[in-house]
Amino acid sequence: MWWQTIGATAAIIGLAEIGDKSQLVCMALAAKHKRIKPVLLGSIIAFSILNALAVIFGGAVANWLPREWILAGAAILFSVFGIKTFFEKDVEDDNIEETKTSSLFLTTFLMIFLAELGDKTQIATAGLASMYPALYVWTGATIALASTSFLGAVTGKTILTKLPIVWLHKFAGILFLGMAVYAGWSFIKLVGFI
Repeated sequence: MWWQTIGATAAIIGLAEIGDKSQLVCMALAAKHKRIKPVLLGSIIAFSILNALAVIFGGAVANWLPREWILAGAAILFSVFGIKTFFEKDVEDDNIEETKTSSLFLTTFLMIFLAELGDKTQIATAGLASMYPALYVWTGATIALASTSFLGAVTGKTILTKLPIVWLHKFAGILFLGMAVYAGWSFIKLVGFI
């Protein structure tokens, strides 16, 4: 059961993050400085902290609110993210700027942390943590976001030129909508409509 939660979280969050601004930040910084290790380390630490904040919030919500409210809220949240992601256009990387700092690690950390704070993947992680064990959700989300950072820094340019991002967004949107249906179905069963 734990591996299903980790795997599902990693799939949902990973697909939602492909082509997003944080992946483009990793791509731009690694391409500009030709050093991948500090970019990866800065992004992974930023995502680890952001995911920890998300699962703490999601776990707290799970303890404060009745389960049916959480399921109804998750169904609505995932529906909105699914529709938004499904119709999302390609993200342009023209506006990515590196701040002047002596540390590429710190630059990456700050850019990722600020870009992703309150982003759809962080909110989705909190939503998943309100329904599933927080440690497994954190692990899955962190693996997903570390993987997308790696793709962005190492092979992102090659993948992005061969595979249209719009199709990845559509697939991620369908996954979010699938989670919305699952949460909605669980809500219906819990309140006894069936």
